[in-house]
Amino acid sequence: MGRYQDKGVLVTGAGVGIGYEICRQFAVEGAYVALNDIDADLARKAAASINQEVGREAVFAYGFDVADLKALRAMVSDLVRRVGRVDVAVANAGLTNFGEFLTYTPEAFDRVMAVNLRGSFFTAQYAALEMIDKKISGRILLMSSITGGQSFLNLAAYGVTKAGVRHMAKVLALELGRHDITINAISPGLTITERTLQDDPNAEANWAEVTPMRRTGHVEDIAAAALFLASPEARHITGQTLEVDGGWTTVSPMPTGHPAKPEFSSRLK
Repeated sequence: MGRYQDKGVLVTGAGVGIGYEICRQFAVEGAYVALNDIDADLARKAAASINQEVGREAVFAYGFDVADLKALRAMVSDLVRRVGRVDVAVANAGLTNFGEFLTYTPEAFDRVMAVNLRGSFFTAQYAALEMIDKKISGRILLMSSITGGQSFLNLAAYGVTKAGVRHMAKVLALELGRHDITINAISPGLTITERTLQDDPNAEANWAEVTPMRRTGHVEDIAAAALFLASPEARHITGQTLEVDGGWTTVSPMPTGHPAKPEFSSRLK
């Protein structure tokens, strides 16, 4: 039996990358997982892939935009209908959008805020309400970023959201502690995913060069942090942001080859 046998877990933004690996590791450890992605086909394929690996229907797919609060609430309710509980919620869904401050549009700003802050806030709220209703000692995880603590060129709006996520963990810890629910944020450094490689095909070499560990992060590193923070061993950790960046924020140099405004992540989605 795994560490999370028969637990109910929900993860947003999980069709690929970090979110997918978090879902996969929870399922391997015995959990039932609600997997969300804005791309419904991608969500279904991701759930099917994990289910095939673990040999059971452990993962349920939900295709919607986390800015759609009605759909978000419906996913939480459906997970409770299926497995009777929500033990862990991971607000992983996030939109990266590069743009110069002086020309950044209100439309782009509102979109990034809606996904990264509004989506995270209400993922936490809806999950917490179910945990409180069932008297579950729950775990809520938010996904921040090194850009929430360090300045990055052309990422003003995105960085503001990720700084907000850090503070969200602090203020919600104060309100949720009396319900025996912890809430923490994870702050990944450069992590090799499909998106980061689209932005910079040389990301691994570029960032390894300026990271004290001389390696870049991989999705397994972030998922391992998530499973730890969701575990009983982390029961007295709340309101914190865990940096998972190979030590990059100790010095914070930018790699010379990193594009200042990558084409893929500069498009509004």
